[in-house]
Amino acid sequence: MATFAHGNISISVDEDGFMQEPEAWNEEVAAALATTEGVNDLTEDHWKVVNYLRDYYLQFGVAPMIRKLCKQTGFQLKEIYELFPSGPAKGACKVAGLPKPTGCV
Repeated sequence: MATFAHGNISISVDEDGFMQEPEAWNEEVAAALATTEGVNDLTEDHWKVVNYLRDYYLQFGVAPMIRKLCKQTGFQLKEIYELFPSGPAKGACKVAGLPKPTGCV
């Protein structure tokens, strides 16, 4: 198990940088993780995606399908890639503190 450190943040992550303890997530951790995705400032649109992912995960125990994410947030897939360049599964889920989604390579 690796450790990700950024500023005063230090968390356990897997080999792909996903949090090992999602309950340790907070907005400061999200901002730190976002830097690994090339996102230095989380905008309102970023938070809309991140908060939806977190709420869905806390309710159902899995990340939502990409189609559902787009429908519920109102963003097209292209827009999500603009917000999170490595994509909704790898980038957005990582910033949201979710475990690595199944099927994510």
